[in-house]
Amino acid sequence: MNTAGTAPPRLYAPREPIFPRRVAGTFRTLKWWLLGILLAIYYVVPWIRWDRGEFLPDQGVLIDLAHRRFFFFWIEIWPHEFYFVGGLLIMAGLGLFLFTSIFGRVWCGYACPQTIWTDLFILVERMIEGDRNRRIRLWNGPMTLRKARLRLTKWTVWLAISVATGGAWIFYFADAPTLLVDFVTLSASPIAYTTVGILTATTFVFGGFLREQVCTYMCPWPRIQSAMMDEHSLTVTYRTWRGEPRGRHRKARVQETLGDCIDCHACVNVCPVGIDIRDGHQIECIGCALCIDACDDIMARIGKPRGLIDYMTLADERLQAEQSHLKDLARRLFRPRVALYTVLWSGMGLALLVALFLRPAIEFSISPVRSPLYVTLTDGSIRNSYELRIKNRHGEDAIFKVGLAEGSPFALRLEGSDDSTTVVQADQTGLRRMYVIAPPGSDEAAGGQFDIEVWIEDVGASTRGAKRTTFHGSGT
Repeated sequence: MNTAGTAPPRLYAPREPIFPRRVAGTFRTLKWWLLGILLAIYYVVPWIRWDRGEFLPDQGVLIDLAHRRFFFFWIEIWPHEFYFVGGLLIMAGLGLFLFTSIFGRVWCGYACPQTIWTDLFILVERMIEGDRNRRIRLWNGPMTLRKARLRLTKWTVWLAISVATGGAWIFYFADAPTLLVDFVTLSASPIAYTTVGILTATTFVFGGFLREQVCTYMCPWPRIQSAMMDEHSLTVTYRTWRGEPRGRHRKARVQETLGDCIDCHACVNVCPVGIDIRDGHQIECIGCALCIDACDDIMARIGKPRGLIDYMTLADERLQAEQSHLKDLARRLFRPRVALYTVLWSGMGLALLVALFLRPAIEFSISPVRSPLYVTLTDGSIRNSYELRIKNRHGEDAIFKVGLAEGSPFALRLEGSDDSTTVVQADQTGLRRMYVIAPPGSDEAAGGQFDIEVWIEDVGASTRGAKRTTFHGSGT
């Protein structure tokens, strides 16, 4: 019970700022390459041009919400084909499960947007304020004109990156050059400015200030990933059996009783989430492997073998095995859960490819009018009515010709048309009443049900599609 005048105890510790030290090595180089490639893809893709004709934006990748379509270079996805997008999302999830089961949090450490932009913001911070020790002294020192100038410069660059991030996102939803001009001249839609504002704020705050807290407290993946991993999953691990007991190697007599770890804290100083990998597996670890580069550099300097911190499995550590994961790679890759994820991921991808290449060249549907099933005309012929819907997937008006299979005894006519052609407006679905007529006295007119084949030809594109439906005679 608190007495008067005594402040209540703090339930949460304040965040300790983290200032990662610069490091060079294999994994840091890999991360730089991935950062550059992924950022280039994100910023450049909306500007790739793709000829789509006179009436559509010449943009390679476009999410056209106004017309409810998705363009990916030569592929066009309509709303009723959204299962392609759903399938890709399922593949992305299964792929994440697959790589996590093999390599642990490889997504978090190398390709997650939070990691990418945090790395970029830390790089800017380091270029302006200096490396780890300088940034620590600047943080702990009093507010001076120089400190204010450096912070303002850093925040300005962060803000510019954040604005570019939000701006690049909206270019995926409209023709990029046109939207850029509208945006700069303040004539774009309010939703564009709102979207850029929200993404700018989140990028600025998440990448500049929250950083590792997003990964530790806000992201659910650290909790979920444990279900994807087992003792044969490769993770960044400290070889306790080799490094302990740790200590400074100052005397030869003492050195004989110590492990390879000299307790230099190089692995801690480069960690972007501020943990000590020597304390074992921790939920905060994103698997970036920068501690491996830092430790390998120290081991090379003191003449010890590399790999005190390395990618290995829990089974390797239990066996006190050195590089055994390379020898047993086949056994690690072909575990039951890995095989299951691979089969599911490959099966989904194959199904999407089959569905993509088997899409009909012309999309149309034929629905028989059931009331009445047929009509007897004055000359004794029997007429059936159908609702014909033709989807025009072109960016301009198109002419479609409708007909029956060659040698068919039936006649076909479109309501309100002297011939069997119809015009469908660009990016619309045309609805026409179609009549199929059996001549008087024919077996088809007096008989029961008959299968008929209706074909439709896109006159401009010279493509044809066919569907089967049923004709009802008077004997039905």
